[in-house]
Amino acid sequence: MSVLIIIFLTAVAALFAGVFEQGKFSRYIGILGLMIAFYVSFLPELSFFHQYQHMYEFGANAALFTKISIVITILLFFLGGFSFSNHRNHQSELYTLMLFSLIGGVILFGFQNLVTLFLGIEILSIPLYVLAGSNKTDLRSNEASIKYFLMGAFATGFLLFGVALIYGSSGSFDLYTIHKFAVDHPKDLMFNLGAILMLVALAFKVSLAPFHMWSPDVYQGSPSLITAFMMSVVKIAAFFALFKLMTIGFIGITGEWITILGVLIIITLFLANVMGLAQSNAKRMLAYSSVSHVGYLSLIFYGMNSLSSYNLAFYLFAYSLATVGVMMCLIWVEKLKRETSYNAFKGLAHTEPILAVTATVSLLSMAGIPITAGFMGKFAIFAQAIDSAPFLVLVAVLGSALSIAYYLRLIMAMFFPKESSFKTSERVSLTYNIVAVFIIFALVAMGVFPDLFAKQFGL
Repeated sequence: MSVLIIIFLTAVAALFAGVFEQGKFSRYIGILGLMIAFYVSFLPELSFFHQYQHMYEFGANAALFTKISIVITILLFFLGGFSFSNHRNHQSELYTLMLFSLIGGVILFGFQNLVTLFLGIEILSIPLYVLAGSNKTDLRSNEASIKYFLMGAFATGFLLFGVALIYGSSGSFDLYTIHKFAVDHPKDLMFNLGAILMLVALAFKVSLAPFHMWSPDVYQGSPSLITAFMMSVVKIAAFFALFKLMTIGFIGITGEWITILGVLIIITLFLANVMGLAQSNAKRMLAYSSVSHVGYLSLIFYGMNSLSSYNLAFYLFAYSLATVGVMMCLIWVEKLKRETSYNAFKGLAHTEPILAVTATVSLLSMAGIPITAGFMGKFAIFAQAIDSAPFLVLVAVLGSALSIAYYLRLIMAMFFPKESSFKTSERVSLTYNIVAVFIIFALVAMGVFPDLFAKQFGL
């Protein structure tokens, strides 16, 4: 809980920097506060907070996923100076809202009852409704905000109905009491229906097909840095919440929901990869790519073992790093070209080779090409699931092969154009180049030495 308090105080300080018309310092305040929070996440929890363990517990898994989310948020904050250059008047608000959303994510990592789960989801989501529409002059951004809010409210309705049924059956909000009830009464109709409703609600949040319909429009319309935040940090928080809920609370009725999840995985992998192929806009393609990765991630529910949480963390970190790598490239191109079609990227490698290489390594990692972190992440999850769900793993492998096609389209546009579309003398800042080199190094190093991930996060 110490980490929560530090991030909250950082958010307040960043907000007050804007009040005193020093919004340009909000980013630095945010980075400093997040670095302190990252350091504190390695320390043992203060004994004072043990009294709140029935609500929130900062255990080993919560600490690991918190560290990952903080690292990704710091990287995004480094990119914010350039990305938010058009928002000089309300920069502080944007950073503050991102920090408040991160607080919701941290709550989701350590929730112990369904009330805390609900609070975490809402604290995570509400700032994003505002952030999605922060580009006030862009109609797509306004549409993204409204659509995200409506679909979020719809998902929350499902979640609350599910919570009500679970409470009505078990008489408790506590995760471990619910777990005991599920083991003792696996055929309770009301309880099973509540579990399925909560699964559907969180499927909306993580964008599992067919509950993904909001994500391509929202991701395309939102400011690109906010899109990167949604595709990485928000995805980490929402998916871990789903993982924790289903593997602790509803593990006793796995047979009732695992088949439904399997169908959702097949639909997701087929639909997302086929739609990804059909896109001519890089940002929209990445949105469908994000949906497909939820399909790969969902295989973690099959063949679970003691390393499942670690495999999930590794995959999410690799995917989030790759997302930041591609999105920083997209942000720069979008600023120059005012568009994100494949044509806008033509000849980028000749103008900004480091940026193009970063995007390429990131895309190859997403595709699961060997010697990248994405390959090791996919391999670990597929190897875990192969015995209990061979058909789903086969579908996932075919989906990965299909995804290479639309990733290569963007790579080809950057490196092999007939003529370059970049006629500007503007160059990427030193900050961008440093972040780019870091991401390349991290993705390759984790692909070659996967144990590096465990060492860096204190495991």
